[in-house]
Amino acid sequence: MNVSICFEVKRTFQVSQQKAYSSLLDLESAKHWMQGFVHIERLDDGPLQVGSEWKETRKMFGKEASEHFEVVELHEPDKIVLRCDGTKGTTGKGEFIFTYIITSTGNQSEITLNGEIKGLTGLSRLFGKLMAGTFKKACTKDLDALKEYIEN
Repeated sequence: MNVSICFEVKRTFQVSQQKAYSSLLDLESAKHWMQGFVHIERLDDGPLQVGSEWKETRKMFGKEASEHFEVVELHEPDKIVLRCDGTKGTTGKGEFIFTYIITSTGNQSEITLNGEIKGLTGLSRLFGKLMAGTFKKACTKDLDALKEYIEN
């Protein structure tokens, strides 16, 4: 049986919807705000588009961990869907879908991140709920750090 585990993080940014959208896709400036950032390696060239891929390496729990990301959907300026294939990264299993919905009111934007963890089986399913909590915390920290970076 395949269970998917979902979580949601919402943050209000004091920037325009376009700026919030662009910031989420700005891999170049990730080093300024991303927690435990080591490096990002683009696996293709040009502007990010559907099908673009990169490898993101961070330091987590004192060790370097790399994950493989792919752009699944881009709908400027209000939706970004990223997929992380756990089988190609340090995690070794699972599939992680990150959907960012960006809405705007005046000069503010609200970013809602819907995370979904799929493809966990056996023991990892038991830990899935714990993992979701950990991922949610990590995603919350990232959004908070991004917010601080682009608002200043």
